[in-house]
Amino acid sequence: MANASTSPQNTAGYTGRFAPSPSGPLHFGSLIAALGSYLQAKSQAGRWLVRIEDIDTPRTQPGADSAILTALESFGLQWDGEIWYQSQRLERYQYIFQQLRQQGLIYGCQCSRKQINDGGGIYPGTCQQLGLSAEPLAWRLCSPAATGFTDLVFGPQQIDTALAAEHYVVKRRDGLFSYQLVVVVDDWDQGITQVIRGADLLTMTSRQQHLFWLLGAAAPDYGHLPLAVTAPGQKLSKQNHARPLQAWPLTQSMAAALTVLGHPPPAELAGAPVSELLAWALGNWQLRQVPQQLEVRCPDFA
Repeated sequence: MANASTSPQNTAGYTGRFAPSPSGPLHFGSLIAALGSYLQAKSQAGRWLVRIEDIDTPRTQPGADSAILTALESFGLQWDGEIWYQSQRLERYQYIFQQLRQQGLIYGCQCSRKQINDGGGIYPGTCQQLGLSAEPLAWRLCSPAATGFTDLVFGPQQIDTALAAEHYVVKRRDGLFSYQLVVVVDDWDQGITQVIRGADLLTMTSRQQHLFWLLGAAAPDYGHLPLAVTAPGQKLSKQNHARPLQAWPLTQSMAAALTVLGHPPPAELAGAPVSELLAWALGNWQLRQVPQQLEVRCPDFA
């Protein structure tokens, strides 16, 4: 693992990852993301890492990390190397935060979420010129991202100009580092070459690519997978109390996830064990077959 001041160089070729938050057990939507990233990594003879994104400590549930790892193993999704925990990397994040602050790219903000929502939801840079220093403050990055990028699944993407230019939080008022900062530092330090993840993060990609650039690092390529939803705009999530994977038959869940990913198993594999379904998927996986759909209706059992 990298120390506070250095980032290791990736010499192992393709490296992908799955990075769940331990705010609850995995659900069907989590399986889609895990399976898609795993198959893409292994189809490239690459490494597949698992990282526990427990930076948001108030939302972390005791034992959720172990349950997540057990669920992955039950589907045959065996990771490479050690498990990284964000909660063990605070010194590294603080080092990067201080670097950005010394470059004049970060400033303190006292605006509440309600104030921002009442103003339209996009932060307008209200506190940039105030020179605030008295804690507690949120700390925002003031370097606009690009408005476009090319996704490995969805192709060319255009991001709303106001969203791309927004000064976003990298360290929260409660002292916790934001996801937007730590995910980039982690991907950099782990040498991630390609990120395959859910489409709910599609619009954040240009922001993260830009932060890589600010840090002098090469950004990975990004591909986004369809989200499982219970109704239009209502994705499966731990916050929405989606049913855990352990509540459903392994083979049924695996076959359904492969179907969502554009790889429905052949009829002769109906009812086959997970190991056979995974072996078939590894031999037939093509990222170009993943549907260019932001949302896919989840199966009734999920």
